[in-house]
Amino acid sequence: MSMNTIVRILRLGFALAVSTSVVVTAMPAGAQERTERKTILQLLFGTPKRKEVIREPEVRKPRTVNRKKKKPAAVIAKPAPVVIEKLPEAKVILVVGDFIAGSLGEGLATAFETTPGIVVERRTNGSSGIVRDDYYDWPASLPGLIAETKPALVVISMGANDRQQMPVAGEKEKFRSEAWTKEYEARVARLATLARDAGKPMLWVGMPAFQSSALTADMTTLNTIYRASVEKTGGEFVDIWDGFVDENGKFVISGSDINGQQVRLRGSDGINFTKAGKRKLAFYVEKEIRRLLGDAAADGPGLQGDLKDLVVATPPVEDAEITKTQPISLADPALDGGTALLGGATTKGNGKSLREKLVEKGEIADAPLGRVDDFRLDKTATP
Repeated sequence: MSMNTIVRILRLGFALAVSTSVVVTAMPAGAQERTERKTILQLLFGTPKRKEVIREPEVRKPRTVNRKKKKPAAVIAKPAPVVIEKLPEAKVILVVGDFIAGSLGEGLATAFETTPGIVVERRTNGSSGIVRDDYYDWPASLPGLIAETKPALVVISMGANDRQQMPVAGEKEKFRSEAWTKEYEARVARLATLARDAGKPMLWVGMPAFQSSALTADMTTLNTIYRASVEKTGGEFVDIWDGFVDENGKFVISGSDINGQQVRLRGSDGINFTKAGKRKLAFYVEKEIRRLLGDAAADGPGLQGDLKDLVVATPPVEDAEITKTQPISLADPALDGGTALLGGATTKGNGKSLREKLVEKGEIADAPLGRVDDFRLDKTATP
């Protein structure tokens, strides 16, 4: 661009600026708009657009709150269980069998935990049974266990693992076949006889129901065998079936514990027992043990010497003479220092109550004079 051209442009710009200012000056003050004056460069090249300034968002700092630290809640310490020392002459209960007997033994140990006169010895093998004597031979082991522990009572529970073939006369017989059943009955009788050899009482605990309906049906059959064989040898069969089924005889996972509370009794596999289930299992056996062992199975130190006779309750003799007294007057008694009841005399009956007279002989006593049911014609007569 030549110098002349530049000079022309500048002159033109100057002239425009002067004319613009003159026009603005000539306009009335009220009509003038307050506009920003443009520079020569803005007139020549236009007003550049202003860049929008984006403000950064304000970040509020979190307030610092001084919170008081909560004091940890005081944990109430559970009282330590009282350990009851067993007496030197405490009687031993020997528990033998499979995994059901193991659960039973734990429950019995809890049941007699506070009984100084009872000690529970558990000698169980979870996978054992009567069929697989090659795995664990109970008839060969039981005499030695009895000699070792010297029990006052033997508790046996096994059979949950016996639903399998059994060798009989060199042949493998199927479960519940005729030959299998005959051999199984003989083995149960032999084991029960060994437990009774010392002349001590023996309890054979039956099998419970299981979640499998087929297994439950087989346990019903085995319980029938146990009951018949054990009773022949002089032992006692303890039936626990009703404790683990509902009113329709079906297996239940949960049910009432020994205190009547609804709890879970069996494990998720439908076979094993929970802690509450073990205690309930032992409850049925505990009753029989306390009955058979008497004072030794009493909780606490027990009564000593002649004090036992004080708690013996004797029923009244039938038709004994009953001494009766006249009733006290409804009115206030005379404050004369008397000690005798109204009438001052006692009468004796024949020992029969009004109810017994009515039921046995149909006799009805006369209503007292003046009562609403007194229907005598002569109201002056005394009863």
